[in-house]
Amino acid sequence: MAVITGASQGIGYACALVLAEAGASVVLGSRNAGKLRTVAAGIEGAGGRAIPLALDVSSPASVQEAIGEVIKTWSKIDILVNNAGITKDNLLMRMKPEDWETVLKTNLEGPYQCIRAVLPGMVRQRYGRIINIASVVAQTGNPGQANYVASKAGLIGLTKAVAAEVASRNITVNAVAPGFIATAMTEKLPEPVRQKILSLIPLRRIGAGKDVASAVRFLASEEAGYITGHCLNVNGGLYMG
Repeated sequence: MAVITGASQGIGYACALVLAEAGASVVLGSRNAGKLRTVAAGIEGAGGRAIPLALDVSSPASVQEAIGEVIKTWSKIDILVNNAGITKDNLLMRMKPEDWETVLKTNLEGPYQCIRAVLPGMVRQRYGRIINIASVVAQTGNPGQANYVASKAGLIGLTKAVAAEVASRNITVNAVAPGFIATAMTEKLPEPVRQKILSLIPLRRIGAGKDVASAVRFLASEEAGYITGHCLNVNGGLYMG
């Protein structure tokens, strides 16, 4: 059983499709119930198993209720993909405190809450795969995104700390850091900005959601059983650190 947050669109949607194709039953978490039902219907229509679940990762109560419902109904969670994220961009001098707090609450505290909710069951079954979706900007920085960059850099740090804590229980914790991926978030970029970004990517293309989802599938697989505390870059060569 795999739980994917932010599964109604973009990278989360791609992860849900790829994990379902690999044979996992997927729980689709998002605040957008209508989109979730559409995604679930598509997966079911292709022969997979998908369960839509209302989930707001910025609310600890919502996380506890949702994860509790999954465990009560299906007994266990094997895979957690922390993908839900938001942006509220502005230069730091102009950034409102509430925009800083909202982004950190969703992008960093949300994964903390989700991990904390699934860990007891994973520890008991002595198995788990946790994959956190970070970002290339966590490694490079990006002007106008201090809140987003801080949240994603913190998520990489959280990944490493938790990986060290739970490795003895056969639970791996890794991150995937996408570069510029074709999503609703990046589609808002002005064309000159888009072209400038393309010029910086050695592979000369914007990534697809499936590029990220394939990395997630690998980290969730048995083949990745000896990998933990790692941040896998999926960025076309934009950052090679």
